[in-house]
Amino acid sequence: MTGPQPAAVYTHGHQEAVLRSHRSRTAADSAGYLLPELRPGQALLDVGCGPGTITADLAELVGPQGRVVAVDASAEVLEQAAGHIAGRGLSNVALACADVHRLPYPDGEFDVVHAHQVLQHVADPVAALRELRRVTAPGGVVAVRDVDYASMTWFPEVPALDRWLELYRRTARANGGEPDAGRRLLSWARAAGFTEVTASAGTWTYATPEQRAWWGGLWADRVTGTALGRTAVERGFADQDELGRIADGWREWSAAGDGWFSMLHGEILARG
Repeated sequence: MTGPQPAAVYTHGHQEAVLRSHRSRTAADSAGYLLPELRPGQALLDVGCGPGTITADLAELVGPQGRVVAVDASAEVLEQAAGHIAGRGLSNVALACADVHRLPYPDGEFDVVHAHQVLQHVADPVAALRELRRVTAPGGVVAVRDVDYASMTWFPEVPALDRWLELYRRTARANGGEPDAGRRLLSWARAAGFTEVTASAGTWTYATPEQRAWWGGLWADRVTGTALGRTAVERGFADQDELGRIADGWREWSAAGDGWFSMLHGEILARG
């Protein structure tokens, strides 16, 4: 008989190089599949809200009568979310520290439950989806979007980026997560008991000089200066010299005049 599955560790951490990426996200580029479902006056739960940029956009779309509750496991990042939401002049958002597996809300509390890039980092995504389903009102919708790391592709073919992807996927799985979550969302939602699931996909692409400089520089910093690299070294998956070579590979890619990078995100709208 096996014991309970341990909680997953958030692979990225909340260092500045990570939050730099998270702060760039908007509802338009990260939740476009959900936007047609939103109406003024709805009650919306945003799970894993991070620094609050998507949260604020969603709050504007359901406000002013609608309300948003935004939760994250990190109290530190919630402080940043509070600052961003205040800066946007929003008064219909409440923030709370919470675990997606044990949300402190009654059954059927929300019309819309949203989770962006969350399930890839939890140890039991099916149980997490059951909890999202529990707090969703009859007739409401659960919207989930997660990247699929194995789908990431780029040009030119910089060998260090192949090693980066291998290292990231190995580290994420060692932390208890599933980096190729996007392709699994439909299956997980069905296992969680949803009776109606609409699956789709979206992409992010980086191909202009400005986009390459931002994306490549961001990942060069994330490899060497965040929890990702530290965990890889601690577990013996890489050493500091190799992390430096991977960071250099990102800089090489970003400097390529015809450089291109794209990734796929799985998306689901789940009901019932």
